[in-house]
Amino acid sequence: MAVVSSMMVGERFMVDHKIGALKELPDIAPGEHLIAAFTGNPEGPTLIAVGGLHGNESGGVLALTNLSRRLHGMEEELHGRIYFIAGNTRALAKGVRFIDYDLNRSWTTKNLSSAGSKGFLMTSEGSELTELSQLIDSILITAQDEVYVLDLHSTSAEGVPFATVGDTMRNRHFARMFPISIILGIEEQLDGTMLEYLNNAGAVTLGFEGGQHYSPETVANHEALVWTAMANTGIVSERSELKPQRDHLARSQKLGKIFEIRYRHAITGEDKFEMDPGFNNFDPIVRGQAIARDKRGPVTAVESGLLLMPLYQKLGEDGFFIGRRVASFWLEISAILRRLNVQELVSFLPGVRRDPNDHETLIVNTRVARILPLQVFHLLGFRRRRWSGDKLVVSRRRHDSISPFVSRGEK
Repeated sequence: MAVVSSMMVGERFMVDHKIGALKELPDIAPGEHLIAAFTGNPEGPTLIAVGGLHGNESGGVLALTNLSRRLHGMEEELHGRIYFIAGNTRALAKGVRFIDYDLNRSWTTKNLSSAGSKGFLMTSEGSELTELSQLIDSILITAQDEVYVLDLHSTSAEGVPFATVGDTMRNRHFARMFPISIILGIEEQLDGTMLEYLNNAGAVTLGFEGGQHYSPETVANHEALVWTAMANTGIVSERSELKPQRDHLARSQKLGKIFEIRYRHAITGEDKFEMDPGFNNFDPIVRGQAIARDKRGPVTAVESGLLLMPLYQKLGEDGFFIGRRVASFWLEISAILRRLNVQELVSFLPGVRRDPNDHETLIVNTRVARILPLQVFHLLGFRRRRWSGDKLVVSRRRHDSISPFVSRGEK
């Protein structure tokens, strides 16, 4: 069975000849999130792909619209279910990142609770969050096998495409099936992302930064990723026409396979933050190098590494990130430790206790935090860290290695 929305027709676009950028502006009605749905075997895996969670990133929506046309009539060949979804429909219609609040920082427990935040729910993004969460929850509830979620994004700076992955064993396994660079730890630096919410609901998740906003190459990168994901999930059988899609992705992986985030430069509108011109994703930088300015003067790199997602747009809460390569050796050590459930023993260390309200969260005494390297927590999946008074709070994702969906189809 296929469901195809009217969003698939009537796209309009304009070309800025100065920079050769294709600005895709799909005709999207507010609240019309479902681009298309395709069901082959309802007991097979489910793939959800979301584009345009930020309204100035329309490349993902266009890619999903293009793919919908190509999938139409293929239902009998599908070994599972596929859903293509548009994110912030109201912001997409205006071509802006968001209208009232960043939708990809709004998936918080408070906003998603039955009571919710009344002030937020009355905003544009409040309506979007309600509509999207209800649609996605209806898909999760009916899943009888593994659920995979792709979140398609783009960046204001140029550079190679890359995947962002929450650090669970299931996410890692899925991400490493793609011939693309993978970055661990971005989501753990942010609050209220959609993928964090869905990861904690049990889905395997992967974010993808497909390229620069409005570039036609970004649309092609998104299409290649989704085609490859359909094969990697087992929903579409491997076939010769999928090889060009894998090859397309492989050509973008020029710098290595696995990276991790070391630093996030958070900003607000009051900072008057401006990146220095000329920086692209994965550019090497050195500690002390001036890379931006704000109202206080030059902004310098706190450590050497690779620059990621430098902000060249007015709206945004992340000025830039700094990352570094991760050796495969450490990933293998991490996998061994987690299979041995060493993460269950960390709370017995002096100065470390488990949060009584969240089994996946540890509260660490500051003296211990200075002695015990954070890399130890990273190896065990505790990448999300926050300070609460004089205590360091570290958390890991739920459903690290076991899916809550797979057993449903066995009943």
